[in-house]
Amino acid sequence: MNERYTKDDIRKIVEEEGVEFIRLQFVDIFGALKNIAITRSNLEKALDNSFEFDGTYVNGYDIDGISDMILYPDLNSFEIFPWRPMDGKVGRLICDVYTTDGHPLSYAPRQILWNVLQRAKDQGVLCNVGPECEFFLFPMDDEGNPLFENVEDMGYLDLGQSDVGENVRRDMVLCLEDLNFDIESSYHEKAPGQHEIDFKYRDALRAADDIVTLKLAVKAISSRHGMIASFMPKPMDGIIGSGMHVNVSLEKYGRNIFYSDDDDNSLSKTGYHFIAGVLDHLKGMSLITNPSVNSYRRLAGKKYVPNTIAFSMNGSTKTTAIRIPHIKGQSHARIEVKNPDPLCNPYLTIALILAAGMDGIEKKRSVDKYRYGQGDGFERLPVNLGEAISSFSEDSFVKEVLGKHITDAFIEQKTKEWEEYLSKVSDWEIEKYLAV
Repeated sequence: MNERYTKDDIRKIVEEEGVEFIRLQFVDIFGALKNIAITRSNLEKALDNSFEFDGTYVNGYDIDGISDMILYPDLNSFEIFPWRPMDGKVGRLICDVYTTDGHPLSYAPRQILWNVLQRAKDQGVLCNVGPECEFFLFPMDDEGNPLFENVEDMGYLDLGQSDVGENVRRDMVLCLEDLNFDIESSYHEKAPGQHEIDFKYRDALRAADDIVTLKLAVKAISSRHGMIASFMPKPMDGIIGSGMHVNVSLEKYGRNIFYSDDDDNSLSKTGYHFIAGVLDHLKGMSLITNPSVNSYRRLAGKKYVPNTIAFSMNGSTKTTAIRIPHIKGQSHARIEVKNPDPLCNPYLTIALILAAGMDGIEKKRSVDKYRYGQGDGFERLPVNLGEAISSFSEDSFVKEVLGKHITDAFIEQKTKEWEEYLSKVSDWEIEKYLAV
């Protein structure tokens, strides 16, 4: 990865731009953003990798009795938040988490992705990822609660006076470009109040960083406009849900190794092996790619839902978990994994997709049984969080990629979440059965 900033560069920018606060950021195992805010006077301490925090209180970090942890800022991640005041600007540094003896924390999500990328790099392979992030915008009442009944009635690619989110989305795009995102497109999605922002592919670690940053920016900008942004996969009944499609391509010696001009879909044998590897483990990965009770509301149904463990070409069906996009040319050949949703931890999700795909390449796995339209009987993704926990527990490859710490923490906490959900009585049940 090319060096973008040195310590001297950051010192100079902070001084010249009048940055008064710097946020040192990382995520917990579920992808929730954490941060320590420091003043400019403490910048040197941060640049010297000297900021500690207590991991006991960070979700999933309180394992093995380790409490004191150190933040190592990734200098290349330095940015100034464009939505903060111009006087007393706020910058950020995304950090890696280390133990006090100077070793990377093995179960930090960013480290797990780095490990996967390093194994690929050792084989001369660079991994590029382009995410497609969907979200909902809801008007806010005087108390800051969402007004579901006041959502506009726009549809896919619509543009009109009722699209109250258009100005908000435009401000989001401008802010993201100020943060050095390369935005490819933004538009109104299929459901009322639903929007999508897509950014150009880049190396996988930066793509995961970008997803975390996008969610922060989207929430901050929507709040300034008196709206609430939600990345909940399915916040309302009777509508299509929000996904976070992950587009992947691999590069070796400067060439996209997913491309072939001998294939009708411009995809190489390597690309097909990659697809097979991902689909072989998609059920086991679903607890990570679709980590909430609500995730399976989005994946329920038979239409426009990527819940089939199969692949299709050029959008021939909306139900397959993987699509080969209809785009010709070496620079554009890729696969699109469609089942992840915005509540996933992007570092773990991308790590698993890449690790499974690379395993498929290494073992030359066949994709034939997953080709949509060649027969029936395709497996489906889990139908609820309970099934996802079981599938995750049974997939030794997925657990090996994540490691014992992450595996145990996910099973423990998601089992509690599932049991808590099962103990609740919903409004639907009251309406359906109370008078029977």
